[in-house]
Amino acid sequence: MFNYLISLFFPKVCAGCHTILITNETVLCTNCRHEMPLTQYHLDSKNEAVKKFYGKIAIEHASALLYFNKKGIVQELIHNLKYKGHTEIGTVLGNWYVEDLKELILNVPFDVVIPVPLHPKKFKERGYNQVTTFGEALAKGLNIKYDATILYRTKYSKTQSKKNLSGRSDNIENIFDAFVTTENENKHFLIVDDVLTTGATLEACSRALLKNPGAKISIACMAIANS
Repeated sequence: MFNYLISLFFPKVCAGCHTILITNETVLCTNCRHEMPLTQYHLDSKNEAVKKFYGKIAIEHASALLYFNKKGIVQELIHNLKYKGHTEIGTVLGNWYVEDLKELILNVPFDVVIPVPLHPKKFKERGYNQVTTFGEALAKGLNIKYDATILYRTKYSKTQSKKNLSGRSDNIENIFDAFVTTENENKHFLIVDDVLTTGATLEACSRALLKNPGAKISIACMAIANS
């Protein structure tokens, strides 16, 4: 009875279009799920995500689940996840994407999922890392380890969301570091992030993790910005 009253006065709405969710709909309405701009990058070894890193850093695989367009459904989802505390969005997208990544893991076996870290000050301000639930869902679905302690951010920086693409590349080097241990040797790290833009952040994270001997890098993002 209590749950009924809660749903009556505070109905759950779709994180994409804000319509009221009906029975059996979770986070996203059926219409938004069908309208999501899927990239299908996991089927293309030379996709646009991979091309972001050509000539910069060696990676085993890179892909993104969705296309990110200004004022689109995906932008609304990422905004609600990143700034409104709707971390369940990350879980839904992770559970969705893991079915695609399972097709890869036989040929590209990952060892551990690594989230792009926030600086402790930023984490305190926001209260959570927006990619945690996405990464945890991928790790659980792939039956591999999730570890948010290996890679860390050494410098605090203001939000990137209002910068243009070239501005996001500025001063990104040397703001990440990683623990180099025998336990981390010869590991294939799957780095996860929300939106892939220039690739500068993920490149910097990769360079830090590659300090571990024998390390390999793959990348999986919720979305990729149309350039």
